Amino acid sequence: MDAAPDIDSVAGESIVVIGGGFGGLSTACYLADAGADVTLLEKNEQLGGRASRLEADGFRFDMGPSWYLMPDVFERFFGHFDRSPEEYYTLSHLDPHYRVFWKDGDQVDVLPDMEHNRDLFESYEPGAGDTLDEYLAESKRTYEIGMEHFVYEDRPNLRDYVDTDVLRYSWGLSLLGKMQGHVEGYFDHPKLQQLMQYTLVFLGGSPTNTPALYNLMSHVDFNMGVYYPDGGIGAVVDGIVELGDELGVEYVTDAEVTAIEGRYGAFAVDTAGNGDGSDGDRYLADIVVSNADYAHTEQELLPEKKRQYTEEYWESRTFAPSAFLLYLGVEGDVPNLEHHTLVLPTEWNQHFDQIFEEPAWPDDPAYYLCVPSKTDDTVAPEGHSNLFALVPIAPGLEDTPELREEYREVVLDDIAENTGEELHDRIVFEETFCVADFADRYNSYDGSALGLAHTLRQTSLFRPPHQSETVDGLYFTGSTTTPGIGVPMCLISGGITAERVADTI
Repeated sequence: MDAAPDIDSVAGESIVVIGGGFGGLSTACYLADAGADVTLLEKNEQLGGRASRLEADGFRFDMGPSWYLMPDVFERFFGHFDRSPEEYYTLSHLDPHYRVFWKDGDQVDVLPDMEHNRDLFESYEPGAGDTLDEYLAESKRTYEIGMEHFVYEDRPNLRDYVDTDVLRYSWGLSLLGKMQGHVEGYFDHPKLQQLMQYTLVFLGGSPTNTPALYNLMSHVDFNMGVYYPDGGIGAVVDGIVELGDELGVEYVTDAEVTAIEGRYGAFAVDTAGNGDGSDGDRYLADIVVSNADYAHTEQELLPEKKRQYTEEYWESRTFAPSAFLLYLGVEGDVPNLEHHTLVLPTEWNQHFDQIFEEPAWPDDPAYYLCVPSKTDDTVAPEGHSNLFALVPIAPGLEDTPELREEYREVVLDDIAENTGEELHDRIVFEETFCVADFADRYNSYDGSALGLAHTLRQTSLFRPPHQSETVDGLYFTGSTTTPGIGVPMCLISGGITAERVADTI
């Protein structure tokens, strides 16, 4: 892969970036490096967007993303600025990568040791060890071709796909099928199928609605490895913010944007007051880039005549799940859990149906447990464990204190029953985060935790564009645009948006 996006000079342009998630931070760095005068406005008290941190009573939690995957993307991002990730944070390679508990009492660890993983697959299905090698070889090819020619290289129009280069690169890739059918072509055992598909949660989809192209995630999982940045994902945020400082980005927190007015060369971006009765501020700019929720930007910050999409458009989209999150400070160790642990029903279709087909609080949830204190002793007081539980749930669900309390008991009971870790009487700190919080803190449509799901009709050119078709000089970045959901994808989105800005001004 070549080293960096091709971004022409934007010297002399004043640019306001709205939103300090990974997409906004990335875009700000690229544009500042290209010579622009960049101001980033963040609604909340800290930068990072969904990668916020919660600190209390000696515990420090990553509130959102907690898996460091695709290290090559971070290396490429920092490499654009002649820097490396190691200058800003350090990584630990996790071993095991993660542990899986199934609710029939079965338990496995996936390790960096591929011989172990082959033996593991073989133990479930004769020949599956060799099949794993075949699957991962296909996954690697898909990753290398897909990343270089369909992820880093934005193709916003249908005509961009109708050329001989695209046909040559895409020959043999599984572009149109669904993940469930693709995986079934390799493995018969349902548990092996689950191991090859659990990463779809990172894309906000299910095996039956996510394109088979995303088999590339298994290369990320098995071949590239799972890492932990010391200090958590928040340390990565700090590193990118520090890079932006070095490049000249100005950051303003507690600056909730209330309106975007104007066009290229004459924008005014208004922010709310700080709650003490004072007026908000007005920022003037030549260009505006929004990393705020795309639907919120269009429906709430722009006048109706300047919107690309109607409310009906957003209502018709398939959104990625929201989440029920429990942040727990626990007395003592949790020896049965690893840094990353998955707890899965042997039949998980019901849970996916209760997210995408008939929305409801899951009766038999599949969920994720993170215990960073297994790796990092700075995230919890001595003698305690830092643990959070994440249950994917449907966006837009009713979310009340009573429902949260009821579901808390469901989750804690399930953890005890299926992992052997009884937590009820050991919790010394607790906080929940759910649908209403995603909507309130991040202005997320329907309280989705991630944005638009990666269905076939919402992938690539079928996602909303980086450049507004109705407001000259307005651009978008982040998970709703291409390439999509996830921290690495949002970093890449920042480069794509910066290229678009440089190409069109």
